[in-house]
Amino acid sequence: APSPTEYMDNLRGYIKDNRDKVVALGELGLDYDRTKFCDVDTQKKYFTLQLDLAEEFQLPLFLHSRNCADDFIKIISENRSKISGGVIHSFTGSAEEAKQYLDMGFFIGINGCSLKTEENLLAMASIPTDRLMIETDAPWCGIRNTHAGSKHVSSSSWESKKKEKWVEGCIVKDRCEPCQITQVLEVMAAVRGEDPGDLAETMYQNTLKLFFPGENS
Repeated sequence: APSPTEYMDNLRGYIKDNRDKVVALGELGLDYDRTKFCDVDTQKKYFTLQLDLAEEFQLPLFLHSRNCADDFIKIISENRSKISGGVIHSFTGSAEEAKQYLDMGFFIGINGCSLKTEENLLAMASIPTDRLMIETDAPWCGIRNTHAGSKHVSSSSWESKKKEKWVEGCIVKDRCEPCQITQVLEVMAAVRGEDPGDLAETMYQNTLKLFFPGENS
């Protein structure tokens, strides 16, 4: 396995060799629910080093933050001048946390995991439309019947089968799939009281603005 230094050099080389294809750095950040794979101090050290790549290449960031808000915000704040922009993906924090990210200029990504509780719904509704993005995080983060947002899923449903019995036209049981992004949209639009088509178009333009600025219309 490569050393940490070799790993960073490999990342740098991959970006340099693929500048026509690499549109962002990520997924990177902190995850304190996964410290059995990587301890807190190591996560913080290399997250900070990865931000040096953001400064070097001026690429936007696709950011991950789980159960680490204080440390995550501290590192981002201390290195904000290195960062050209980014999205806080799979956001599950409070409205107060969302405001902190917004004040630092970030977009916020919403998926099924962002819509589990009534507090989650309120936090999502507090985010200005022009700072929202939508995602599935497939094969994770589907909207479950136990989620607060599930009551707002209106029309999109698919027959599901266990993976061993899958047939074309069905989704795999208990697995989130890309088509289910429409469910995320339905919940977001209903809670926010916005037209789903208008909301989808705004979030599409937000995505172009961050990751494909030359294509933004």
